Amino acid sequence: MNRTLRITEIFYSLQGETRTAGLPTVFVRLTGCPLRCHYCDTAYAFSGGETMTLEQILAQVARYRPRYVCVTGGEPLAQPNVIPLLSALCDTGYEVSLETSGALDIAPVDRRVSRVVDLKTPASGELGRNRYENLAELTPHDQVKFVICSREDYDWAVSKLIEYRLEQRAGEVLMSPSHRQLDARALADWIVADNLPVRLQLQLHKYLWNDEPGH
Repeated sequence: MNRTLRITEIFYSLQGETRTAGLPTVFVRLTGCPLRCHYCDTAYAFSGGETMTLEQILAQVARYRPRYVCVTGGEPLAQPNVIPLLSALCDTGYEVSLETSGALDIAPVDRRVSRVVDLKTPASGELGRNRYENLAELTPHDQVKFVICSREDYDWAVSKLIEYRLEQRAGEVLMSPSHRQLDARALADWIVADNLPVRLQLQLHKYLWNDEPGH
């Protein structure tokens, strides 16, 4: 029996965030997510989608002749067959990243994949879903992301940065202002004032395409 996944969309665009921001990337967006963060910008991926085999997904990705592939959602790890998909993408020679909420176990993910783990802040509404065991699995190839909605979120993120020594565990620690909720300049000023070992990231796709599906 062919292994299948529920796919919302596969498209080619510029990576809007993480360490490969600005680079042309194929996005494989899986359907479904067990979380409901208040700032979610992909609620259209909660349901629906199309059932595709691994072979069909790989063939569609290959049409774009990409260097970079990002598997995202929804929450990709909610579908068990994402694990063989990630390995197959790596085997093909792509540089592969996985965007995950951090609520599910990242240990089974191929270590060639750059795992971008989102630590949910208090204002996300999903603080209780953080799986802190994931932080012990991080390597310098991985990234940790905080979406900051307020000064309280920022202070909480700083406390976790220190508590888990995240800059030593992951290759990058990223902080993003929640779009249209927190002024990016305010977050930049806080990071500079505290001399944090983190990267400020702005979600490029929101500024270029106003977060339209397919971008």
